[in-house]
Amino acid sequence: MEQPKWDVPVVDRTEFLPALDVPPPGPQNRLTVLLRLLLLVPQFVVLWLLSIVSFVVVVIGWFGALLTARLPRFAADWLSGYLAYDTRVYASMLLMVDRYPPFRFDAPDHPVRIEVRPGEPLNRLAVFFRLLLAIPAAIVQGLLQTGWWAISFISWLIVLILGRMPQTLFEATAAVLRYRMRFQAYVTMLTSAYPKGVFGDPAGSEPQRSATRPLVLGGPAKALLVIYLVLGLAGSGAGSTSSQWSDDGYVGDDTVSTLAPLTGAAGG
Repeated sequence: MEQPKWDVPVVDRTEFLPALDVPPPGPQNRLTVLLRLLLLVPQFVVLWLLSIVSFVVVVIGWFGALLTARLPRFAADWLSGYLAYDTRVYASMLLMVDRYPPFRFDAPDHPVRIEVRPGEPLNRLAVFFRLLLAIPAAIVQGLLQTGWWAISFISWLIVLILGRMPQTLFEATAAVLRYRMRFQAYVTMLTSAYPKGVFGDPAGSEPQRSATRPLVLGGPAKALLVIYLVLGLAGSGAGSTSSQWSDDGYVGDDTVSTLAPLTGAAGG
């Protein structure tokens, strides 16, 4: 990650979007693919504990950004490290890489890396209304993630059988992961750039640094992203309808109690 520049005047006014670097899809150990979620349980526990600290840091950083129009240095260091660690764990969970993420913020030797520039100035008004402004991006992120999980079993089965992630699936999954990372960077004030680039980057938009930078998606990958969004929308609509029916008394208590374990299992 590039070091933030608090003491250097910002001359380049070009908007910088947080970047994700992931190597091309390669062979994966089928045993680790089979047990991926189980192997990552310790990582999820650590992430949950760190998220509590990160929430406190975000609140303090929000007040600091309102006063100084910059995220305080300690908050930027912690949150950028946490975001990098979180992204590595989720890249492993999404089957993009086979290498197990280390339990630390700084991991320059890991294949999954991000670049953020938290030292840049922030608009105080945008900081004040950050959560309100983030709602549209939160909806998009939620739809993408819900859609990905809706067919995650099929994706997992494909990687398990082939021993690698197909290019189309890799591109679409990278787009989901990158948008999630950019959304988190925006909410935590690591960047003033609003999350964008769901359908990738134009070819030749920047020098090729990795398989995801720039992230140029083929037609099949874009179509898969549309499927994610549609499935996410359908899942959200189905959940709302089910909740409405229950609230209006269309579903009896016995039926609700019977379906609850199945709903919980599906949601997991």
